[in-house]
Amino acid sequence: MTLDLFADPIELTKALVDIPSPSHEEEAIADAVDKALRSLDQDKVEVERFGNTVCARTNRGLGSRVVLAGHIDTVPLADNVPHSMSQDGETMYGCGTVDMKSGMAVYLNAFAQLYDSAELKHDLTVIAYEGEEVATEFNGLGHLQEQHPEWLEGDLALLGEPSGGMIEAGCQGTIRLRVTAHGTRAHSARAWLGSNAAHTLAPVMLNVANYQPRDVEIDGCTYKEGMNIVHLEAGVATNTLPDEAWMFVNFRFAPDRTAEEALAHMKEVIGEHENVSIEIDDIASAAKPGLGQPAAQALVDAVGGNVRAKYGWTDVARFSEMGTPAVNFGAGDPGFAHKKDEQVPVSQITEVSHALLTYLKG
Repeated sequence: MTLDLFADPIELTKALVDIPSPSHEEEAIADAVDKALRSLDQDKVEVERFGNTVCARTNRGLGSRVVLAGHIDTVPLADNVPHSMSQDGETMYGCGTVDMKSGMAVYLNAFAQLYDSAELKHDLTVIAYEGEEVATEFNGLGHLQEQHPEWLEGDLALLGEPSGGMIEAGCQGTIRLRVTAHGTRAHSARAWLGSNAAHTLAPVMLNVANYQPRDVEIDGCTYKEGMNIVHLEAGVATNTLPDEAWMFVNFRFAPDRTAEEALAHMKEVIGEHENVSIEIDDIASAAKPGLGQPAAQALVDAVGGNVRAKYGWTDVARFSEMGTPAVNFGAGDPGFAHKKDEQVPVSQITEVSHALLTYLKG
């Protein structure tokens, strides 16, 4: 399919949605994006492709750089491609409409419209990356961060995650620990011959259950921390003391903590217990909102000051780790992501596009 990057972002969203691109099957959509970007004036645009991740940037020496990034893969299809429209024409349905082909359409359109425009106030980088909806090892933005970090450099990065047309700044970090209590198996009628691992785990569970989380305000955004038991297993038989009991404990932490500080705090809350071991199952840094940066403040103004904290983890953290402030900015309700009836209000696509163009023109 040939993509028209200059088309209305609503039409470009339809075209992107109509190219099936579940994770690991992004070649066709990457080919289309690559071809469209290379159709621009190559004397003024640098285009590179790494696997099925396509990157382009201007180098006009404008004194600042804004990075526009979004993933081009989706979750597996659910008979929801090609796109469809509601009877009133106000809602678009289809896999990827909200997560995040509408955001990618807005970003590609803005890049095409402004790369050679005298109105552009910042050099631009656009990144359309593969493998976000699957394990981290396949994440195209992660590969760039490791192998070509210069593509993530900028004064501000925008990620096309659905945010209801407002800015969701930064993101919270996440740690998941596997906490395991060890005991000795025995018949419950002769409990004194064993050691109940579930009982050993109980004091740790109470420490987590009694934890009082913080609310943290950064750049006018309030981040709500939380530490919770999210999975719990024990038991051998109904007449047997378990010799192992374990749980996953998840800590969502505010961006004023580093991952190392959050891990140390988590271990302090859990405490030290005999016959209890702790393993890191997953850890990801938070991202500071960076709204105090001049480039970010101009974006806040362009959306009328509609800003809130991002609670879940997103790839904005990768930019933050590189020293680039980052925000989530896209159309639609993230609650519809991954659903069979995934959808986006087309009016929000237009609103996000207008705000982005206004911002980039300064």
